[in-house]
Amino acid sequence: MTLTWDSTYAIALELRRQHTEINIEEVSLQQIYQWTIQLNEFEDDLALVNDDILYAIYQDWFEENIHGK
Repeated sequence: MTLTWDSTYAIALELRRQHTEINIEEVSLQQIYQWTIQLNEFEDDLALVNDDILYAIYQDWFEENIHGK
């Protein structure tokens, strides 16, 4: 599965899976950016990212921590 900046929920799930020890409330948008571009499945133009996209990933990850299993 290929991940792009439009795949905020899928990215959030993968980051959550890979960074189980992380307190999401202490994660910066810069950390989310770095971790996202390091994902093997990520394939998108790095110039397309903006804070809204990174914040959407953060929100999806936060919501999964609250409501996910």
